[in-house]
Amino acid sequence: MEQNYDFQARMRAIHRPHRRLERPLPKGMIEITDCWKIVQPKDSELLCRVALDLQDYFATSMELSVAITPETVAKNAIVYEIDPTLPGADSYRVSVSESTVRLIGQSERAAAQASYLLEDLCNLEEAPYLTPGNTDRTPIFRCRMVHSGYRIDEYPDEHLNAIAHSGINTILLFVAGVNMAPSHPLDFNDLITRAEKYGLDVYAYSYMKSRLHPDAPEAEAFYDNLYGELFRKCPGFKGIVFVGESVEFPSKDPRTCGRLRLDNIDANGRRIDPRPLPGWFPCSDYPQWLDMVKRTIRREKPDADIVFWTYNWGYCDEADRVALIDALPTDISLQATFEMFENSERQGVPTRSTDYTVSLPFAGKYFLSEAKATARRGIPLYSMTNAGGLTWDVGVVPYEPAPYQWLKRYKAMRECHEKYGLCGSMDSHHYGFYPSFVSDLAKEYFTAKDPDGEAIIERLLARDWGREHVAVAKQAFRTFSDAVHDIITSNKDQYGPLRIGPAYPLVLFRDEKIVIPSAPDAHFKANDICYPNYKTRRPLTDPDERRIFEGEIRVYRSCADRMIESAGQLQALLPTLPAGKRAEAQRIAGTMEFMGRTLLTAHHVKRWYVEKVAIAAGDGVLTAHLETLREIGAAEIANVEATLPLVDFDSRLGFEPSMSYVGDRAHLEWKLDVMKRILEEEIPSLLE
Repeated sequence: MEQNYDFQARMRAIHRPHRRLERPLPKGMIEITDCWKIVQPKDSELLCRVALDLQDYFATSMELSVAITPETVAKNAIVYEIDPTLPGADSYRVSVSESTVRLIGQSERAAAQASYLLEDLCNLEEAPYLTPGNTDRTPIFRCRMVHSGYRIDEYPDEHLNAIAHSGINTILLFVAGVNMAPSHPLDFNDLITRAEKYGLDVYAYSYMKSRLHPDAPEAEAFYDNLYGELFRKCPGFKGIVFVGESVEFPSKDPRTCGRLRLDNIDANGRRIDPRPLPGWFPCSDYPQWLDMVKRTIRREKPDADIVFWTYNWGYCDEADRVALIDALPTDISLQATFEMFENSERQGVPTRSTDYTVSLPFAGKYFLSEAKATARRGIPLYSMTNAGGLTWDVGVVPYEPAPYQWLKRYKAMRECHEKYGLCGSMDSHHYGFYPSFVSDLAKEYFTAKDPDGEAIIERLLARDWGREHVAVAKQAFRTFSDAVHDIITSNKDQYGPLRIGPAYPLVLFRDEKIVIPSAPDAHFKANDICYPNYKTRRPLTDPDERRIFEGEIRVYRSCADRMIESAGQLQALLPTLPAGKRAEAQRIAGTMEFMGRTLLTAHHVKRWYVEKVAIAAGDGVLTAHLETLREIGAAEIANVEATLPLVDFDSRLGFEPSMSYVGDRAHLEWKLDVMKRILEEEIPSLLE
């Protein structure tokens, strides 16, 4: 039984132990043995560290002692080389001959990636066996950025190292001021220095509010004190990300209210001006604001990457959004969310991708409209893709183990790279990055030439589940991926049961203002981004709303059943796996089942809501509704009780970096207490 945060110890272990399976050396391959040596790179602090990392890999994963030597070695040598002539930006190569393995990169960072690729090749073989010849890789994105999956804005060295191993080159840091993350003080320069040791850039993600319009007399000094000061004190930041709703500004665009969000609320909590807030609208004076901020930053750092993200504007007319892009400077980067605001159907039920989801893996119309405009202007194009492996489909899992669904996303990203010049990816938001077999798939797919995604998945499944189990594993992961495809992503569910999983309470009338227990140091208290008093936007008396809602009930049950079935198929394999594979395999199956039980909670929440609405309206026979509530409540209690062993085995389940723990054993037991009180006290009282 793990305790809270025990998963962090696993995240600090870069190399998984006991990966080696004893088998004869296949014909035509060479073997790295303890007779080999790693030649210590000269004049490169980064590559010296990488060489030590490779030595640790061989010892930990391959149970092999390989010495490091400062001397030139003529035979049985692993050497690092820099070759700027390699074709393609940031390219790297593992070159294998009978007596030498050359780890070659266009730069030091690229050579480090060659070292990590050597590890990947051995992991796939489950032995230190290599095929002679060249294995070349060229990243298709100049920037892949992630938030911390360890804890919000916390990056221990081991997490930085794991991120670098995953082929990701940039980390994100929420910034509320100089050396101030939104939730706690932080030494930015220390993080930047440590990230550089692992070949990683650091981008600021601004939470600093823009309280002055750029044409205000004091605006120049205000923004210099804000962003100029940040880059003066922390010159190592590679760039900065601006999101309208996070930075805001008092726009003079008459289509907006011209106020920051909190400035547009009266004493009673009502909006003062009903027009859109500037942070949620493509204002015509954003280019003016952006020009001032850009000039302020680049006085301190001329090559800073200024990333302007159009998140949350997809509901606006395409003409307004494109007009803004046409007015933007071309020496910035523009980021658009990949799948947001897209309408589709799941098993005949209409749905709209309101926030991050891989249930809709392809590029949406909003993204494509802006991608085309950005390409026409020659502005570098980034996208929020969640390619690291997690979305808001379920908020408190480490990643979604749905490789065939992710492969659809990755294929769509490559197509946009080729068509529109997509060159940057934000791979995660504040739910963070957790290395997994899904991130292994992304790394390979985004660097290999003309990759065969299905073949990559099959090799990873053979590595993790054994060659003899590939057929069963493929079927389980296909079923699970298809179930993820069918998740319906409405606000009421993403900000409801999908956010915190089976710990989400089913409430009746007494608990409509219930507060979900939250950690005192959480960046977001649970109720800030999870609304426990579940309700639909339109009343269920509306025939269309009722039809859609009943369809959602059906689809969610279908998703839950398939996810739990997939987990069961993999759990049946666990006793047959070697000891070195079993724990991680059990965590993968546990994540699948946890997601299934989350969808089952959502199914129960929806059924519960139907009965609650009927009781409030006096519709039908009260005793019949109460009996149905008892049946739903008992089923949900059983669902929560079945979830408890999952979170006991894997302490990452139920955790989300910005909320901390909201779905662990303590929260599940809290949920059980709420349910039992409702069943034993509130429901009987309704008959009095």
